[in-house]
Amino acid sequence: MKVIATTLNAKYIHTSLSIRYLKAYAAPEFDIEIPEYTIKDPTINIVTDLYTRKADVIGFSCYIWNIEETIKIISLLKKVQPEVTVVLGGPEVSYDVDYWMERIPDADYIVIGEGEKTFKQLLTHLSGNESIEQIGGIAYRNHGKSIIKPHNDKLNLKEIPSPYRFIEDRDDLSKRVVYMETSRGCPFNCQFCLSSIEIGVRYFDREKIKDDIRYLMENGAKTIKFVDRTFNISRSYAMEMFQFLIDEHVPGCVFQFEITADIMRPEVIEFLNKNAPAGLFRFEIGVQSTNDYTNELVKRKQNFEKLTRTVTLVKNGGKIDQHLDLIAGLPEENYDSFKQTFNDVFALGPEELQLGFLKMLRGTGLRIRSDEYGYVYSDTSPYEIVSNNVLSFDDIIKIKQVEDVLEKYWNDHRMDTTLSYLTDHAFPTPFDFFQDFGLYWEAQGWSKIGHQLEDLFKRLNAFLKQIDMPNLERITDLMKIDYLSQHKFKPRKPWWKDTLSQEDRSKYYQLIQSNPSILGEAFVSLQLHQKELHKHTILEQLQYDSSEPNAPKGKKLLLAFFNPNGSGSQLFIADL
Repeated sequence: MKVIATTLNAKYIHTSLSIRYLKAYAAPEFDIEIPEYTIKDPTINIVTDLYTRKADVIGFSCYIWNIEETIKIISLLKKVQPEVTVVLGGPEVSYDVDYWMERIPDADYIVIGEGEKTFKQLLTHLSGNESIEQIGGIAYRNHGKSIIKPHNDKLNLKEIPSPYRFIEDRDDLSKRVVYMETSRGCPFNCQFCLSSIEIGVRYFDREKIKDDIRYLMENGAKTIKFVDRTFNISRSYAMEMFQFLIDEHVPGCVFQFEITADIMRPEVIEFLNKNAPAGLFRFEIGVQSTNDYTNELVKRKQNFEKLTRTVTLVKNGGKIDQHLDLIAGLPEENYDSFKQTFNDVFALGPEELQLGFLKMLRGTGLRIRSDEYGYVYSDTSPYEIVSNNVLSFDDIIKIKQVEDVLEKYWNDHRMDTTLSYLTDHAFPTPFDFFQDFGLYWEAQGWSKIGHQLEDLFKRLNAFLKQIDMPNLERITDLMKIDYLSQHKFKPRKPWWKDTLSQEDRSKYYQLIQSNPSILGEAFVSLQLHQKELHKHTILEQLQYDSSEPNAPKGKKLLLAFFNPNGSGSQLFIADL
């Protein structure tokens, strides 16, 4: 019997941990193939590939991001290969199972919840060696009637074989994100999250995990993302793993964790700030809301004061990048309240601020109680809300405009110096800047077209001119500095108009050649000859060289040197 376990990832760089667990657990009795696709791949291409593999059983791992495309694939696949047995599993089909059995008549079985043991038992049944009545955690049809059987018990995670050792994965380890699971379950009860449904936390074998990490690093893995819902729920466990990764990491490998910040003790952060190499770790922290009443309604326990302490200590350490998450649309969080949440979290200065919108996931308490808060949301995955009793669709649209420019400007780090000035000094609050710019961005139709780096600068400049921004000269200087800092090679033509005449430019180049020390010792050490100076540099005149709002005006000469080997730019400033 030929068996395939597959899924549609959101992006090519992602990998599916679930289908690798199925493959590992089913061995050696069953040799499962694990082809992966993406939601961008044409349906006919995926069906063609699966058809040519001539499998007897195909299992699909289903999530909110791929269920609709997966249904299309199953429907077409059953038309060309009606004899194939289709099995669905994953979080998206593990709840409202009756609905999925009715909506997807081409699905022969649904594996509910934790699937490793159930899927193997099902394969044994399909091989004629086990009665389906003995299998827990499965749904199937019997004479047209859906039979749904709950799980009998949870797996002992210490006995699950490693999903990381397959030969066919080795060549791609350096190109893709590897997802690492060291525990299952969550101690918290947030009503918008599926993890709240499973009570308690279970751990995998620590030494096996360490061996797997060693194997992954030895075979070229560059990004390993831990999917544990709260990696630091056990202080001793987190410290042991941090120490192991610090001691045995391979240079160039990055480890990402989902951290609950308000329970992290200062001595843990002090340890990381002192011992962790810069860039080795990356923290993802779900703040979601700073509104205490909202958090109470979704049974989310959060001490924002302690969270702030953690984020600040980590940021001051300069070793670990932080990605903070917000959710718009939580109960009783209106537009003004969300604005406050945004500003509270932005003030922490995270390297990345992810602004998401509430999704009514099947099985969650909030979806069950959605009528209580007047939620209106999409009937199909990902079930994103469009309004509730305190947040109108107009409000949602405005917040999405904030999200659009936040992603393009802040999270992509295209002009950090400029953005810091604008959010600190030029607008009433950071949210006001992103909202005003987002409204302008949408009005210009820019959300519907692509953009290059130069376009981002031109569009911000157009917005600032349109609103008659005070101190525009200072901001333009900062934009020039950011723009030149972003280039590895000398840009052909900057987006601004030249401020220097050809005569002045020649005069300044002669001054620099005769007295390079005016640009500092770092510039002198480059030892640029005349030809190199003209070929690999850009000269620009600034009105300011400081982002401080009250800094005095004074002409400066900016020279940007672009290393011909493509290693990036160096900027030097001299008084005029």
